[in-house]
Amino acid sequence: MTNQKVNKFLKEIMELAGVKKRITFHMARHTFGTTIAINNGMRIESISKIMGHSKIRTTQIYAKIQEKSISEDMEILSQKLFNK
Repeated sequence: MTNQKVNKFLKEIMELAGVKKRITFHMARHTFGTTIAINNGMRIESISKIMGHSKIRTTQIYAKIQEKSISEDMEILSQKLFNK
């Protein structure tokens, strides 16, 4: 399936949903990588595979790791280290 075809389908879905905002496949992909996957605790290695990246570095550039995720990761590490 081409990018243009996916964008056409996304446009149709947005119209049916009554959403007036423009969306593209690239935007949807980026939203998945950041908002959905990373912020819900999915490992970067898994995200990389799902997105078809051959290198983790590509995923790290693509996906913004937000402060909330860093804080949560530090809390998990702290619990594992000090609450044995």
